[in-house]
Amino acid sequence: MGGFVEAVLERVRKARAGLTAALATESPYEVAVAQGELEDALRLARMHDIDPGEGALEG
Repeated sequence: MGGFVEAVLERVRKARAGLTAALATESPYEVAVAQGELEDALRLARMHDIDPGEGALEG
């Protein structure tokens, strides 16, 4: 797996973890920011035909 693919997958993993953490805070702002980051990461993965793995949310 290339370095770019690994970086995109890591970005998706971090964004998913960030969304989980934001949901725990119950802050609408934090959740919105985290959802945006995850949507951006998933969009980037799709643009480059990278499978983000299970649990991918549609952005």
